[in-house]
Amino acid sequence: MFKNLLQFWKGKDFLTQVLEQFKQMLDDSQIMFEAVCRRIIDNQKEEGLEEKIYSIDKSINDLERNIRKRIIEHLSVQPSVDMSTSLLLMSVVKDAERLGDYAKNLSEISRLLTAPLDKEKYTRLFGHAEDKIKALFACAKDAFIEIDENKASQAWEYEREVVRRCDSIVEHLAKSDFSVNEAVCMALMARYFKRIAAHLTNIATSVVVPLSDLDYYNDKREKNP
Repeated sequence: MFKNLLQFWKGKDFLTQVLEQFKQMLDDSQIMFEAVCRRIIDNQKEEGLEEKIYSIDKSINDLERNIRKRIIEHLSVQPSVDMSTSLLLMSVVKDAERLGDYAKNLSEISRLLTAPLDKEKYTRLFGHAEDKIKALFACAKDAFIEIDENKASQAWEYEREVVRRCDSIVEHLAKSDFSVNEAVCMALMARYFKRIAAHLTNIATSVVVPLSDLDYYNDKREKNP
């Protein structure tokens, strides 16, 4: 559906502008995520990081509002022809906005930690989950912007790995002798990693599922492996 409608819109200023702004939202979210990971996981100090994170998050929110405004204005001109794609764009734009929120939530963990994160403990639990998510950012952008179905499927595989890892982390922490501070902070990291992976996969798989099945690609794959 999305591919056919994209062909119909090809070359139109509306779609070009929306996709450019949407890609900017994803790029900005990735910048936030990677900066926060350097701070928490690698204990790298970056001057003004908190202000930078909140500034980028505000920019993402502004882009979301601008895209929504463009979509509504466009629908007022062609309310029936482009309804399905407009609804799809509304959905994935919200996913992109949530990426910024969760990256911001991750940054707040650095203020909760009473001591630098123990890198050995982190690696033992998380492996390289943050690298999987970085790869997932690239997959989601390629899948959506290029309408690449293979990338959409690959994104789902990345997410499945991240989800399994994060679920096992929470279970392990519940039974561990970690300090309360360590356990809470790592559990929050696992939760936010899992949600970021889910929103990226929603974006990637939006090119291969019907509009009614958006956000339920996992259920579809589990039933039809």
